[in-house]
Amino acid sequence: MEKQYRVANKKKTERLYKKAENIAELLEVYDSMGERIFFAWKENDELKEISYANFAEKVRNTAKGFVEMYGDENKRIAVIGENSPYWVETYLAVLLSGNTIVPMDKELSPKEISKFLEYAEVSAIAFAPSFSETFAEYIIDAKHPTVKCLIPFGGDMIKESKKTKVVPLKDIEEIGHSSIRALPENYDMERCCELLFTSGTTGSSKCVMLCMRNIFSDVMSACESVIFVPDDVLVSVLPLHHTYELMCTLGASCYGAKICICQSLRYVMKAFKEFRPTALILVPLFVSTMYKRVLTEAKKAGKEKALLAASKVTHILNFAKLDLSEMFFKDVKEAFGGRLEKIICGGAALNPELICAFDSFGIGIYEGYGITECSPLVAVTPYYKRKPGSVGRSVPCCEMRIDGEEIGESGFVTGEIQVKGDNVMLGYMNNDAANADAFTEDGWFRTGDVGYIDNDGYLFITGRQKSVIVLNNGKNVFPEEIEEYMDKIDEIEEAVVVGREEDDTVKLVAIIFPASEKYPELDEASLRGVIQSKINNLNKSLPSFKQIHKIEFRKTEFEKTTTRKIKRYMVK
Repeated sequence: MEKQYRVANKKKTERLYKKAENIAELLEVYDSMGERIFFAWKENDELKEISYANFAEKVRNTAKGFVEMYGDENKRIAVIGENSPYWVETYLAVLLSGNTIVPMDKELSPKEISKFLEYAEVSAIAFAPSFSETFAEYIIDAKHPTVKCLIPFGGDMIKESKKTKVVPLKDIEEIGHSSIRALPENYDMERCCELLFTSGTTGSSKCVMLCMRNIFSDVMSACESVIFVPDDVLVSVLPLHHTYELMCTLGASCYGAKICICQSLRYVMKAFKEFRPTALILVPLFVSTMYKRVLTEAKKAGKEKALLAASKVTHILNFAKLDLSEMFFKDVKEAFGGRLEKIICGGAALNPELICAFDSFGIGIYEGYGITECSPLVAVTPYYKRKPGSVGRSVPCCEMRIDGEEIGESGFVTGEIQVKGDNVMLGYMNNDAANADAFTEDGWFRTGDVGYIDNDGYLFITGRQKSVIVLNNGKNVFPEEIEEYMDKIDEIEEAVVVGREEDDTVKLVAIIFPASEKYPELDEASLRGVIQSKINNLNKSLPSFKQIHKIEFRKTEFEKTTTRKIKRYMVK
């Protein structure tokens, strides 16, 4: 029997947010927040802040600038770079202008970025200074077939060409400020206004189409389901192109929360101490790393046993409404700024033991579940009734069901998790085959994940129906993509990539059957050495999260079906 984890429940309280059903209403919410600080961030080592009302004005001016540039042509405008107010300004302004926003993953290789931009027929891309050289080479010098305008946030200017204009974001804002053009008065809630690429190459990746209804039904669901309050201070750590981070950020903004931006993971702990957050949006890898840091510091001070003992006592006393976390763990909380009360965690599986551990520190962890195709929120743990190990109940804008008949070890029907609601995407762009596979005959979206729903409506995820490997940082890796690259290595006969958990971290392992018969002149050790060398070279061309960390060799070929497909589920 699997161990049951319990935490003390909190009182259910009224949700004090302001509703917004479209982008224009969201800007009106920001107007009503007045001089409350929206964003705080460092720029050239100088602390900067901007109020909600001032930010709303900037977004409107930038949106009018886009209208001045493109009229009602409905252009596709991409945004890429480190988290910043400029990123959010671009995202919201594109939506407000009636164009289509295309958030891009900054960790992709320049070639992948260029191909995605072409596939989505992107006309312009707004970007952080760190991408200036990349776009000078891959857009201007390479004469990109679709991108005709580069929009730098700041930094060194790129020299434009005859085919590619360079218009800084601040210039677009100034154009809008002087413009007499009006913004759209009505928004088609069903029109595709956002394109998002799932992980993978241009061959295996799919382009998700979201409409205004999708986006704002999910933002409102985040407001209703997540334990935000108006006085919250968040430190934005996860990349904004990740829909999970973006939707939670927009949800917090409807409460009037202060969003402090940490642009580099190297300075996370410094940002915690400087901005003193009350809430964080994280993936399990961060939570695990934070806990290990606490244990390491306790061990250095010779207090590890005392800390673990105090954790058990405090956890028990929480059920009697006796919170002694400040007495026992003040130093622990100081490491995170001293005010941290809650962590919203999603993107991958979280060890329920960590929920109990942080609860004893006085820091509540609330799990959620989502998928890009659902904008992304599907389920969130109710803050007033948590069940460690569960990702919670469905959010208000959708419902879930389990497609299965067999009763699992849990005592509940286990099968594929399927979703229906306002948050479910319009479909995949230009991909009829994928759309046919993605939906059931009665219109439910097939997540490809496996789980069960208990009698209280709580979802428990038990596995992945798809072959996708989910890393601790929430990144999705398609093994077929990497295997495709390895197929080009002559010395490899067959290869399968799996995710292995080592030291609480999922790492990519390549299991290889060498092509020994092709190279009889090489002994086993030499052949393996050649393969290792070529894998090392392959890694250099891949983003860090897609790199192979370990190679294992086998002496026999993989078991296959009658159609000669490898039985992937048998590879461990």
